[in-house]
Amino acid sequence: MRPSIVRLAAPAAVLTLALAACAPAPIYKATPSTVAVPPAQVARQPERYGTSDVIWGGRIVQVKNYADHSEVEVLAYPLDSSQRPKADDTGSGRFIAAMPGYVESLDFPAGGLITVSGRLNGTRTGNVGQASYTFPLVSVGQSHVWTAKEMQGGHPNINFGVGVGVIR
Repeated sequence: MRPSIVRLAAPAAVLTLALAACAPAPIYKATPSTVAVPPAQVARQPERYGTSDVIWGGRIVQVKNYADHSEVEVLAYPLDSSQRPKADDTGSGRFIAAMPGYVESLDFPAGGLITVSGRLNGTRTGNVGQASYTFPLVSVGQSHVWTAKEMQGGHPNINFGVGVGVIR
């Protein structure tokens, strides 16, 4: 390699490594039975996915508490490399996260962002507004509601550009 190419490539490599180091690690480990499909696809073909494991996330729509469990309806979004929902992306369906026991709705607020790890447990037909909808059901093993600070973490405030500036 010519020395001038090395001088240009070295800073780019350092910057790439620095940006990669800023991204938090995924919060849940995938299992051999974890499938990477969106809820809308599972709703269309539930028999194809059976009782596979999933790691899904999105925006909390509502919480319903029952005698022995709670259900959190979630508008799904794709996850980033740290398993945070990409809420500025296109939604990828809805799902119901079934959790054992009582879930405090103040800890799972409508509009909040959540990531769950669990096992598919069939589907249920319900409504979204006036429309009939098929919701995949996830028996949740672990869940995490994201804070605003966590959503910003790992996103360095770095801008690149070329231009002329005037300082007065």
